[in-house]
Amino acid sequence: MSHRFFLGGHDLEMVTIGELLRECGVPFHDKRLGWGARASAYREEIEAALAAGEAPVFVELQLDLDLPGEHVVVVDHHGERAGGDKPSSLRQVFSLLKLPPERWTRRLALVEANDIGHVRAMQALGASLEEMQAIRHADRAAQGVTEADETAARGAIEARFESPGREFTVVRISHTRASAVADLMDETLGGPGFRNLVVVSPSEVNVFGEGWLVSLLNALLPGGWLGGALPERGFFGHARPESSQS
Repeated sequence: MSHRFFLGGHDLEMVTIGELLRECGVPFHDKRLGWGARASAYREEIEAALAAGEAPVFVELQLDLDLPGEHVVVVDHHGERAGGDKPSSLRQVFSLLKLPPERWTRRLALVEANDIGHVRAMQALGASLEEMQAIRHADRAAQGVTEADETAARGAIEARFESPGREFTVVRISHTRASAVADLMDETLGGPGFRNLVVVSPSEVNVFGEGWLVSLLNALLPGGWLGGALPERGFFGHARPESSQS
């Protein structure tokens, strides 16, 4: 069966996957969805693909449809599939397309590293400051982060709370673009640095930091999302951060 791809929440990796599929002439659908996107956003297109004898490939989409499992391919690097030693969604798509190793460019490698381990992973590839800044800027743009969002993030950072010993840093923002805060706080990119960063917005909470904290929050607060270079470092987010015991 031929594949038809359905793309999930937009970030630089998802945009890059779309570019790769377009270059290879592989059919795909991209509704420029946000994080937490569901397969049902493509219900009609999926039904048409199955009727045409195509195998749908869901890239970072929550499967909320009753579909024939033998004809479904899931590509993801979040939740149980997250980890620094596991293939990124970009790498999984690259493998599905059966592309030769020489097609894996430095930019693809940097996009993958950024998605798995943010700045630290790009550093491990020997990325220059200019390369890291360019990748992070492109990632924020793909997520829809605006100049106004970044300006608001700078003001929120100035008013941040830091626990004794700076083990935890808490930043409250008026929007949901937590990546703007994380980048501006990152020491490698010129920020003040952090050990564990908690970004509180009106509708969700996002945490960037040590793996033990990410795993603990994921266990205590079901229904959230996590990823990154676990078990060492990663991120966790939740739209309704209420304890499972409440």
